[in-house]
Amino acid sequence: MHEYQSKEVLAKAGVPVPRGEVAVDPETARRIAESLGGKCVVKAQVLMGGRGKAGGVKLFDNADDAAAFTKELIGKRLVSIQNPTGMVVEKVLVAEQIDIAEEYYVAVLLDRDVQKHVVMLSAKGGMDIEEVARTEPEAIVRLHIDPAYGLCDYEIREAIAKAKIPAHARNQMVAMIKKLVTAYHDSDADMVEINPCAWTTDGRLLAADAKVGIDENAMFRHQDYASVSQASAEDPIEAEAAKRGIAYVKLDGDIGIIGNGAGLVMCSLDEVADAGGKAANFLDVGGGAKADRVKQCVELILMDPRVKGLLINIFGGITRCDEVAKGILQAFDELPINFPVVARIEGTASEEGRKLLEGSRLVPATTMKEAAKKIVELAYA
Repeated sequence: MHEYQSKEVLAKAGVPVPRGEVAVDPETARRIAESLGGKCVVKAQVLMGGRGKAGGVKLFDNADDAAAFTKELIGKRLVSIQNPTGMVVEKVLVAEQIDIAEEYYVAVLLDRDVQKHVVMLSAKGGMDIEEVARTEPEAIVRLHIDPAYGLCDYEIREAIAKAKIPAHARNQMVAMIKKLVTAYHDSDADMVEINPCAWTTDGRLLAADAKVGIDENAMFRHQDYASVSQASAEDPIEAEAAKRGIAYVKLDGDIGIIGNGAGLVMCSLDEVADAGGKAANFLDVGGGAKADRVKQCVELILMDPRVKGLLINIFGGITRCDEVAKGILQAFDELPINFPVVARIEGTASEEGRKLLEGSRLVPATTMKEAAKKIVELAYA
């Protein structure tokens, strides 16, 4: 979820957040800034880290400057270390400025290793929290939540003290953690993060920034979030894939990948890398895919102008290879495919599938390693 959406989730649980509204144009940004007294912060609303370092967050003392920055920001592609391909800004959050005296970090996450939810705390919040985690892991305290009894106040206070949160902020931090856990459970989240959690000069603890991730398996209980999830996807291709119910993640390479099963797709990415290439995406066609779904997957690959070649890696179980072959042929007939396509097809009805593909533009391969080598050679020829 975007920052403003995340803050809405937290505010419903009583977590204190700065005042602010969303704008999609300079005039709206000016109106919001004026309602805040002119002194405000304008923050690009994109689903990526490092917005501040990428130039997507600025402080202003008057509404005109905030509006001018909004005009400059809308439509601009922000690029960060975390997201080198960048994202286009479509909206901004115009919020009140807060005078920050200290920055902390607090989050509620799912710890899969111990199969419990965990509260994470640090007195060293801010933009470099990843570096703190790497160089000073002891500065981040973990408090696991008992699934039967939840958290007791004394446990929270012990964790806060261990994290070296200053005494003046501890009572408010106890209250905030309780509300964060409530927001986490009520929204079926798998991540709730506040960084920075700001202690202001006037003695308030606020969620200066927020990130909330909702477990996709719980979307049927949160239809209001489902539309947000699709409309605010990190990339337009990911948004389109979400509408079609296809598992797609955009990466920063130029070799398209289609496979069936997450493990097989991950192996395909590794083989392409070993062959000297770089994957443009992760795409799982899913089990039992029919010809039309395969064609839709190829359409998604074609939406990425960086793609120089496509590797299709299918090991049929419940997925019939002849159906996959029909989808590939349909894609060749109906779509403007102007790059090489290599396919390795094994499993259920694989012989029938390979016969269907005989005489087509597709380049066959018998192993995954061979397929990866061929597509890299052809794409970079």
